Amino acid sequence: NHTIAQIKDAVRDGLRSVKNTLEDECVVLGGGAFEVAARQHLINQVKKTVQGRAQIGVEAFANALLVVPKTLAENAGLDTQDVIISLTSEHEKGNVVGLNLQDGEPIDPQLAGIFDNYSVKRQLINSGPVIASQLLLVDEVIRAGRNMRKPTA
Repeated sequence: NHTIAQIKDAVRDGLRSVKNTLEDECVVLGGGAFEVAARQHLINQVKKTVQGRAQIGVEAFANALLVVPKTLAENAGLDTQDVIISLTSEHEKGNVVGLNLQDGEPIDPQLAGIFDNYSVKRQLINSGPVIASQLLLVDEVIRAGRNMRKPTA
């Protein structure tokens, strides 16, 4: 019964992916390639266009994008540090790279046929900062509540 439920979920996910691709009329390179390239662009170009604390924010967001290739590596039983170093150094050489889950080596995702849905990546980029802001706001509210309970001397 559990296996049948997993098969149903996999088929539904596959059909949803096809639907998204047809509606988007485009795809994004997969295997973490988008995130590695976006991070490099943010660090190398966007960070230079802002001043002060905004640079820290750009860098933090850029590094947060690497959660996708890190998760892919971890789920494949690979060393996440080695994978990220390998992917970023290969990208810095001018290559488009994603992660080959079989051997942990960089791979050209287009040649390997590894793609992600554009709409899914767009949602990731749009919702990530909003969720992070909400979490920080909740943290501030909790801290303020603790400070209000402290007795004054």
